[in-house]
Amino acid sequence: MTEHEKYTALVAKDPAFDGAFFAAVKTTGIFCRTTCTARKPKRENVCFYDTIHDALSAGYRPCKICRPMESANHIPAEIAQLLQEVQANPQFRVTEWELRQRGFDPNTLRRWFQKHYGMSFQAFCRMNRINTAFGAIKDGNSVLDAALDSGYSSASGFASAFEKVMGTAPGKAKREPKNVLIYQRFDAPLGPMVAVASEEGLCLLEFGDRRMLESEFADLQQRLDAVLLPGTNEFTQAAMQQISEYFAGTRKSFTVPLHAPGTAFQQRVWAALRKIPFGEIRSYGEIAAYIGEPKAVRAVGTANGMNRLAILIPCHRVIGADGALTGYGGGLWRKDWLLKHEQEQN
Repeated sequence: MTEHEKYTALVAKDPAFDGAFFAAVKTTGIFCRTTCTARKPKRENVCFYDTIHDALSAGYRPCKICRPMESANHIPAEIAQLLQEVQANPQFRVTEWELRQRGFDPNTLRRWFQKHYGMSFQAFCRMNRINTAFGAIKDGNSVLDAALDSGYSSASGFASAFEKVMGTAPGKAKREPKNVLIYQRFDAPLGPMVAVASEEGLCLLEFGDRRMLESEFADLQQRLDAVLLPGTNEFTQAAMQQISEYFAGTRKSFTVPLHAPGTAFQQRVWAALRKIPFGEIRSYGEIAAYIGEPKAVRAVGTANGMNRLAILIPCHRVIGADGALTGYGGGLWRKDWLLKHEQEQN
C-alpha cells in the first residue's frame, strides 16, 4: 500500500486493514489502529509502521482509545487485561512472583510478547514508561514534572532510566546538554529504512535489517558526543522525500545536506563515490586511482564498507575488478536491485 492509501484507510476507519499497519501521530507521540475513533490528524502529521514494535521503537506510545496493543490476533483475555493496566498506568510494575500469583507463567508471557510484539512484557512496560516521559519533555515539561506525570514514582527512578538513555544525569544534562541525534524509521520499497540526523545534516541512512546498525548508532553517538532519540527534523524528512522520489524513478541526485563524520581518507573516498554518475559503476581500483591512491584498493574497500548513507553516497555502484557484485551491508540482492533500477532509468 502507498502512504496515500494507508491514510485513506485511516480516515475511513476501514476495519479491513486493522492490524495491517499502524498510524503514528507526530504531534501527540501516539500510535493507533486504522479503526481508531479519535479525530483524524492532518496527513503531514502522520507516519506509518508495519509493526507495533517499530512504532514503539520510534518513540510512540499506544493510544488509550483504540488500544493497538490489543490488535494482535487471538489475544488472550488475561493478556488484554494486563495491557489495559499498563496503558492506563505507566507506573505499572509487576514482579515474576506477582505474575505467578495472578496465574501467569512468566516464561510463557515473555515468549508470547516476543512473538507478537518483538519484545518481552517487562521490556514493553519499561519502553512505555520512558516513551511517555520523553514525550512530556519534548512537549516542554521539566524533567521532574515529566517523570512524575508519566508514572515514575520518584525522581531517582526516572534519573536512572534517563541516564541509561542519555548517558548523563538529568541535572547535568540541563547544565551541560549533549548533542542530540534524531532517528526516524520509514517504509521503502526494499524494506524499512532508518534515517539519523543532527542539527547539521543527515548522518545515517540504512536499511533497518542491516546487521551492523546498532554498532553504527553507537559509533555515531561516540564520534559526535550525542544521544540518539526518536523524532523527526528537516533532514530526516528531506531524506524520506528524496528516497521516495528515487524509488519512483523521478530523482537521480540528492540535495539533502549530509553530516558524515569520518577520517580524512574516508571523506575522500565518500566524495569520490558521490561523483559516480547515476546508472554507472566503478571498481575499487578505479576509485583508488581517482583519489590518487592507486595502491590503496583494500583501504578503499574498507572505507566503502564504512559508509553509513546508503544510496545517497552510492557505495552500491562499486563492484569487483572482475565485474562481480561484492559485499553490501544491505544485502547483495538489494545491491543488484539498485543497479538494475538505475540502469533502467538511464
